[in-house]
Amino acid sequence: MITILKTDLKLPKHQADFLQLLNVYATDIMGGGAAIGNHLHQQLIEGLQNTPHKLILLVYDDENPIAIANCFYGFSTFKAKPLLNIHDFAVAPEARGKGVAKLLLERIAEEAKTAGCCKITLEVLEGNKRAQKVYFDFGFENYELDPIAGKALFLEKLI
Repeated sequence: MITILKTDLKLPKHQADFLQLLNVYATDIMGGGAAIGNHLHQQLIEGLQNTPHKLILLVYDDENPIAIANCFYGFSTFKAKPLLNIHDFAVAPEARGKGVAKLLLERIAEEAKTAGCCKITLEVLEGNKRAQKVYFDFGFENYELDPIAGKALFLEKLI
């Protein structure tokens, strides 16, 4: 039976399952190909515990953790409403192709609607065609204000 839970990072089981799934994601080529070091685990848990405006969902098949979504609320200045950004989204390899991603996206959309959000945002790698298909099938689109200006790009600068 599939269950989706809001994560309580004060619970040791949720901490362990969160870190397990985050490392499944991180070790995948689409997640960077390297595990998050053990030395960062406690710092990561504490940092997220102290981060307001988060939504972390764990998906279980019976007792087995099979998917995760780390989301953070932001604000759309053009809509003057909150938004929800999916920062990390992963389904364990053994659970892929079974509709888990769609169920998780539906739950995220419910949470966003309940919070009064105007939209859900995410970024996905160009080479991750499987994830792109899931997102486009769910109704996500490339962000574009006007075709003349082109599509938005996701950029970063490490500091």
